[in-house]
Amino acid sequence: MIRINQEILKPFADKYIWWKTPGGFSVAPERVIAQVMNIGDHADVQLLASQVGDDVLREVLTQAEAGWFNDRSWAYWHYRLGLSEVDQVPPLPMRMFK
Repeated sequence: MIRINQEILKPFADKYIWWKTPGGFSVAPERVIAQVMNIGDHADVQLLASQVGDDVLREVLTQAEAGWFNDRSWAYWHYRLGLSEVDQVPPLPMRMFK
């Protein structure tokens, strides 16, 4: 589990977790980080990366659940964080129905 100061993530949660009530921050930190990584604007992504560091971003990416990333973001972050080479990005996580 990722331990990040909630005050760092609160502005991101208010902006990128639109299905929750603003100020009602009850989303797991890794979900907020993944959401910014997936759909954040350039300024927010840079700010987040500077605040949490690449190790946290790697952890979020490697533990991501199905639906957290689109194809483009998934590939970008694997390259950006040095987790894969060109054309060797692992498949997106998939939901498993039992």
